Amino acid sequence: MEELSYATADPILYRQLKSFVKELRTKRPTEAENILWSCLRNKQLGVKFRRQHIVGTFIADFCCLESHLILELDGGYHQLPDQQVKDAERSVWLKTRGFRVIRFSNEEVIFNTDEVINLIKQYIYESK
Repeated sequence: MEELSYATADPILYRQLKSFVKELRTKRPTEAENILWSCLRNKQLGVKFRRQHIVGTFIADFCCLESHLILELDGGYHQLPDQQVKDAERSVWLKTRGFRVIRFSNEEVIFNTDEVINLIKQYIYESK
């Protein structure tokens, strides 16, 4: 049986986060998110990815529950020292819950899409 979408979310914050997730999906996707989603959607890589999926109190850009894989796309503000610390803490928290986290810059996705997809495929293959 497939794990329910809300099963990975913090139950106290689920409703508030869900509302924000709907907004992120429809009103504010970046070019890189649109490109990557066009490659991941409809099980094109053999597994189901969810876009803007809630895990704990975090919203993962893309999540494959079957492969325990989270993909994060980083824009320019992720280069700021404070944000790098937050991203590292978030990745550690997600890893303690059994997820592998792969981070890509928006530029990597936009300009090297094939390489990004090949790396994602490797992680999916390793999880099987």
